[in-house]
This record gives sequence, structure tokens and C-alpha cells, in this order.
Amino acid sequence: MSAKTAEFVLSAPAFKDCPPETLPEVCFAGRSNVGKSSLINAVVGRKKLVKTSNVPGKTRAMNYFRIDEQWFLVDLPGYGYAKVSKSERERWDTETRTYFKNRGALRLVISCVDSRHEPQKLDEDFVFWLGSNGIPFAIVLTKSDKLTANQKQTATSRVRRMLKNMNMEVPVLLTSSEDKDGIEQVRELISDFVNNNYDTD
Repeated sequence: MSAKTAEFVLSAPAFKDCPPETLPEVCFAGRSNVGKSSLINAVVGRKKLVKTSNVPGKTRAMNYFRIDEQWFLVDLPGYGYAKVSKSERERWDTETRTYFKNRGALRLVISCVDSRHEPQKLDEDFVFWLGSNGIPFAIVLTKSDKLTANQKQTATSRVRRMLKNMNMEVPVLLTSSEDKDGIEQVRELISDFVNNNYDTD
């Protein structure tokens, strides 16, 4: 079900700016323009909680949203956007990897991948890094409303094949922010991780 309450808390341009670890966190990550903002809005049941844009790379910090007073949703900067400086891309990479490896409250990373295309090398490198570092993650395929039934099956199969080649097995969910397919499954997945005996001590 949709979130009862959802509010913006703060924008953390660096790991040191993240809020105290008082609630479990689920973060959304993916290449720029993958449909991450639309997916987040669909999951929480809000039209404009996260601003969507046709300009890739708009998110330039770790944006925190408090959901139902129970968990933080963290919207991470998109990766792979070429029209920002190399130093800025490197800064994003350093800060987000520091977050992944050192944030004790982090329960799950939602890796967003465009279902219409083969996972790109950036996607493969990202999920391999997550798995290699023991960070719980799931792959959520976006924009499935653009696909036929056969294409949907193909999209899911190629991601599972990629994971098999990496010797990994994680949830793979096919979603559409437009027609809401798969959104409830994403909510259930998040709930499973958020409610997994989180201890703030």
C-alpha cells in the first residue's frame, strides 16, 4: 500500500552530512534517466515527492525522505551522466561508495535498470561491486510498460543471466511507474528488509 506519510528530510552532498542513524534505510540507485524518480514516486504513492526531470544528473546529493516515521528512503545521485565534470563524477562515486560500505542503517539497495535495454557495463560493474562487498541489493527493472509480453520475459531473463554469470542470486522485479505493474512487489520487498529486526543501538 502507499505510504501514509512521506516527507523530505535533508539533502546530504557528502557522507558526513547524512542524518543520525535512527531508522533503517533503503536507497535507490541507477544510471541517470533510468526512471528512478518516477519509480520512487510510484512506490510511496506520491506524484511529486521526488522531482522528475528530463535533464539527467539533476540529483547531486543523497536525498533523505522519512516514510511513515518508520524508515528513510534515500535517493542517490544517478551514475553515468557524462555532462558533469570528471571531478564531480568521481566525488559522487566516492561519497556513495563510502555510504554503501559504512552506513550501518542501510538495509537494501534498489538498483534500477532500464528494462528496454541490455544492462550496460556501468550497471554490471555496480551490481558486481555491491555483491562483492556483501551489500544487500535487488534489481528493479523500470519502464516495462514500453515492452511487449515477450520483451518483458527477455528483459528479466537477461538480468538473471547476468547475475548467474556473477554467481549471484538476488530479487529481480519488473515494474512500470505508469501502469503500476510490480510496484506492490517492490513495496513488499522493502517492508521485508525494513522490518528485519532493526536495532538502532
